[in-house]
Amino acid sequence: MNIFLGGFYVLCILCAILFFYTRSKTQAVTDAGFQQFQRTYMIVYLLAMAGDWLQGPHVYALYASYGMTTHQIEILFVAGFGSSMIVGTVVGSFADKYGRRNNCILYGILYGAACITKHFNNFWVLMIGRLLGGTATSILYSAFESWLVFEHNKRGYDSELLGNIFSHAILGNSLVAITAGIVAQYFADMFGFVAPFDVSLTVLMLMCGLVVCTWPENYGDKTIHIGQSMQNAVQAIKSDYKVLCLGLIQSLFEGSMYVFVLEWTPALTPPTPISPPHTARDLLDTEEHTPTIPHGHIFAGFMVSIMIGSSLFKLLSKCTTPESFMRPVLFVSALTLATPILFPGNQLIIFIAFLVFEVCVGLFWPSMSTMRGKYVPEETRATVMNFFRIPLNFIVVLILLQNLKMSVIFSCCVVFLILATVFQHWLYQLSRTRKAEIFKMEPDKEQVV
Repeated sequence: MNIFLGGFYVLCILCAILFFYTRSKTQAVTDAGFQQFQRTYMIVYLLAMAGDWLQGPHVYALYASYGMTTHQIEILFVAGFGSSMIVGTVVGSFADKYGRRNNCILYGILYGAACITKHFNNFWVLMIGRLLGGTATSILYSAFESWLVFEHNKRGYDSELLGNIFSHAILGNSLVAITAGIVAQYFADMFGFVAPFDVSLTVLMLMCGLVVCTWPENYGDKTIHIGQSMQNAVQAIKSDYKVLCLGLIQSLFEGSMYVFVLEWTPALTPPTPISPPHTARDLLDTEEHTPTIPHGHIFAGFMVSIMIGSSLFKLLSKCTTPESFMRPVLFVSALTLATPILFPGNQLIIFIAFLVFEVCVGLFWPSMSTMRGKYVPEETRATVMNFFRIPLNFIVVLILLQNLKMSVIFSCCVVFLILATVFQHWLYQLSRTRKAEIFKMEPDKEQVV
């Protein structure tokens, strides 16, 4: 048994123990209305994520099978991040003005169209697909959350229950990712690399149908002009340092996370004496001569680690606030990504560190969503959230275009995560100041009465 498969089994045991322990320590929600609301959101959200995960494992392999060079594939990936950075901001304003539900439907349509382009062995058609996919991704990480927060507050549910939904969403997303990987591999083996994208298209269309039938529409400020909405979003970021901190933390952490997604394979792969191939097809042809790692086992281990993180979020939220416990989480994540620099070639140490990083990712997502629910203004929520993605995508595109050494790339990630820790501490201080001001005002109100 290799260390990756053994690690996966150990993680599964730890995850199960932690899951049942968390259930025993947290009070079950008995509100039937809330349970129905959570179920309605989770089904749609997980289908949306399944549509994304079904595509991920075979994008590179599909491009390679079309004879694309490594450089062409890099350009296609950069195009996706670039479109998310540029077009995504405008799409966020559309969500606030024309409806978050409509934007979620638009996500399914755009991503479905991107799946169709995968049938064409043409660089420019595939480029259009990447642009559509990048735009759809920016919707996925703004409109869905904006719709949820608005509906949750509108229906008067306890604010603490919002964190539970985010935690369950991350837990479910990890299970969906593992399942989608298995399903995608089955269809790719049976029908070729395009087949997983056809399955994704089917799932996305199902998701759109459920959104139409089960979700009510909600808006930010539908009377405002889109240009003014963008100006208001900028003003919200400038006028509230808590919102600014959230944006910086999100950009720095997620930028490092997306770079990690591209770099964990070379970091865990033993060095090879074979000269690098000139095309992606050459890479597939010489695969049998190159040291390989069990990507499926490693990916499954990463997803279970994220599930562990989501369970830890529920436990930590009972003791303290995300503003507080995310400070050590971000610092630990910086230490984990320093291991490829400090221990190059040491698979065991690097693998353990990467698993811990994924636990941090599992803590990060629900924590960040909870804090955005507190501080980001409702009127321009989707627009502000997409503004946060501009520096995020810029970081990824910049690193991809530089052709840097792996040690330099991980060094950049460590610096980004340390900066994120600093901004998280700043946010914690600001939140404490706000609580102190509210506490000070309460006695004054009583005296007036």
